[in-house]
Amino acid sequence: MEDPTNQPAADPFDEMDLYDFELPKDLIAQDPPPNRTDARMMIVDRSRGTISHASIRDLPSFLGPADAIVVNDSRVIPARLIGYRQQTRGRWEGLFLREQNGIGELLSKTRGSMQTGELIVIRDQEGRETQKLQVISHTPEGHLLCTPSPKTSWLELLEASGRIPLPPYIRDGQMTDVDRERYQTVYARNPGSVAAPTAGLHLTEELLQQIRKRGAALLSVTLHVGLGTFRPVSAKRLDEHVMHSEVAQITPNVVKRLISARSEGGKILAVGTTSVRTLESAALHGNGQITPFSGDTNLFIRPGFQFHAVDRLLTNFHLPRSTLLVLISALANRELILEAYRKAVEERYRFFSYGDCMLIL
Repeated sequence: MEDPTNQPAADPFDEMDLYDFELPKDLIAQDPPPNRTDARMMIVDRSRGTISHASIRDLPSFLGPADAIVVNDSRVIPARLIGYRQQTRGRWEGLFLREQNGIGELLSKTRGSMQTGELIVIRDQEGRETQKLQVISHTPEGHLLCTPSPKTSWLELLEASGRIPLPPYIRDGQMTDVDRERYQTVYARNPGSVAAPTAGLHLTEELLQQIRKRGAALLSVTLHVGLGTFRPVSAKRLDEHVMHSEVAQITPNVVKRLISARSEGGKILAVGTTSVRTLESAALHGNGQITPFSGDTNLFIRPGFQFHAVDRLLTNFHLPRSTLLVLISALANRELILEAYRKAVEERYRFFSYGDCMLIL
């Protein structure tokens, strides 16, 4: 649900090369810290143009009684499936992306091409054969369209046989027992994401309680994170990039409380870029006013975007040449963000999903 009128006609920062940086591989966090609140938090103050350092434990001190903090309550589903092709016995691996009318769309990894009508035997984490999928057809992008055989709901199938899909930059996607708990926010409620809204991984029930004690409103929206969120942009220019679409929702009650916070002079702090996209999609839907919203959004926030719903952002450190790095460069000054990333490398901050975080004021 992108509104092209909210994007600049000619952006001087449209070259994708302007959103690249050198990142040593050893700074990519491979495991979560011992405790969720062990993360470091870089403070980027836009009005002062300053960069300082703190801890995620300090987050409540940046919130006042009129403020609102917005989290994404989407839950990561065990979307990674492993099995074999019944006819050839060849190994097969898939990633469930979405479902419509009982037909699932999956990324597929196997030798050779899959044929319509072919059966895939699924194995659970103990190696037991639990379910079969029948190939119905392919999407224009080459994804498989399948139905369970015998018929069952996709959520039941995934819960019984799937694995949590870690990003490939974490141990080549190989999950451990620790990941089952830690690659999930403590407030995850609505199943549907294939990747975690990672800024929220730092928050604990105790930290959230401290935020409530300061009088700030703790509110939830939902955006089911798709695979495209973390993919680097292959286009040379931002206006050539085709943004992925994701399902988002913000309820009337949350909208009411956000409007109330703004009317009292409070700031809206979004936890994660997914919360930003949900809030700003709702604002575009309301022609600049935050309104209830439920549906698909392909909003690509890039420099020149006019923010209507978000004042502050808590976010992790992102991939070079990614739409997420572009988004935070739209909220803050691009040069200031890249300077913050240079300092993060110098100070050996941990990057990506299990890494440290940044608070943009």
